[in-house]
Amino acid sequence: MIGGVGTLPPVTDPDPDPVRARARRRMKPVSVGWAVARFAIASLAAIAVVVVGGYFALRSVAVSEAQGDTRLRVQELGQLVESSLDDGILRADPESLAALDEVVVTRILTGSVVRVKLWSDDGRILYSDEPALIGRRFGLSEDQQVILREGGANAELTDLSRPENVLDRGQGDLLEAHTVIRTPSGRRVIFEIYEPLESATSSGEDLLRALAPPILGGLAVILLALVPLAWSMARSLRRGYEERETLLANAVAASDRERRRIASHLHDGTVQEIAGVAFGLAPLADRAAARGAEEEAAILRSAMERLRHSVRDLRTLLVELSPPHLEAAGLRAALDDLVSPLQEDGVQATVEVRDGARLGPDQQALVYRVAQEAVRNVAAHSGARHLTVAVGADGENARLVVADDGRGFAPAARARRGEEGHVGLTLLEELVAQAGGRLDIRSAPGEGTRVELEVPPG
Repeated sequence: MIGGVGTLPPVTDPDPDPVRARARRRMKPVSVGWAVARFAIASLAAIAVVVVGGYFALRSVAVSEAQGDTRLRVQELGQLVESSLDDGILRADPESLAALDEVVVTRILTGSVVRVKLWSDDGRILYSDEPALIGRRFGLSEDQQVILREGGANAELTDLSRPENVLDRGQGDLLEAHTVIRTPSGRRVIFEIYEPLESATSSGEDLLRALAPPILGGLAVILLALVPLAWSMARSLRRGYEERETLLANAVAASDRERRRIASHLHDGTVQEIAGVAFGLAPLADRAAARGAEEEAAILRSAMERLRHSVRDLRTLLVELSPPHLEAAGLRAALDDLVSPLQEDGVQATVEVRDGARLGPDQQALVYRVAQEAVRNVAAHSGARHLTVAVGADGENARLVVADDGRGFAPAARARRGEEGHVGLTLLEELVAQAGGRLDIRSAPGEGTRVELEVPPG
């Protein structure tokens, strides 16, 4: 357990611990306006994702539809070309080429088709509307070979990097389709057409332009309707947070008042009464010794020692219940009180607060809290004979070192104690992290423990 320590302001302060108060200020939620703004930004980003994703999805659908249309078109145009073929085309007969060119130019190239090719089964271009390609051999693609064997038609995006498409690269992205047709002698050849992808997908883009305004308008209306709701929810959450903070502050203040009340009652009542009894036994012991009743005197002195020990333990408890006011008593005096029980038990404990260590109230509170937990662990677990508590400053940062020569511990032992519920050091690490500081705990079996704290100014 880590007791409340530090410069204690009046009870009316929401949190009497300045370190805890500063940590709470750092964890304060963002403003309602900023929360709603983030919601709006996230919503606009989501809308942008939907729009961009919808565009590419619709474009993909448009390309698929265009491929289907081009596949049907190449079959229709293939039947037209097949009716105009003669076997002279296989021999590059000029008249056969001229007759086919007439059909292509007047009845095929007048539409969206920009290129026509006729392939032999050995990969030679028998005809093209581009005369430079006629007679050149490039080899058939895998798709063309399948079409040649099995028939049917296929359409795909054109790979303009292929050598046979070198003259087509200036026309942009193309969609190609091919099918098998026959010459009068029954020879199978590949008929291929090319269309600009832009014209093939223009219907999809027109559809996108038509749908975009109502979709975007609908999303904007939804966003405008959600912003007031988000604003209301954020304000409700903020009010809930403030109510919880008020309840927490009241609980902390009530706990602090109760601790002070108990400490005051013990100090003014029980502690004084026990000390008075111990003081009253002293003359009785002296008189018993004077008349030679040594056994009686020893019993009285033993009772006095036990009573003094009880008073010392109670005063230690009072320090934990109601820690010293550091600004009034000073950090050095508070640390001296902290180690005094160990000194009475025979531990050589020294406290050093360097003159140059001018620490702020927040720094003093956190230094005392860490020192308190470290000294408590020394008393409970280490079996140390020597203890050093040193406080200094590194620039504006406060620095604390608590070192002992006790039995130390292994990391696994600390983890095991944490599972058993001993989480004092872990809670300290979280508290120091919230304050923007650094806590380093180094220990090994038989080598003691060294706790180093560095905390920036508040």
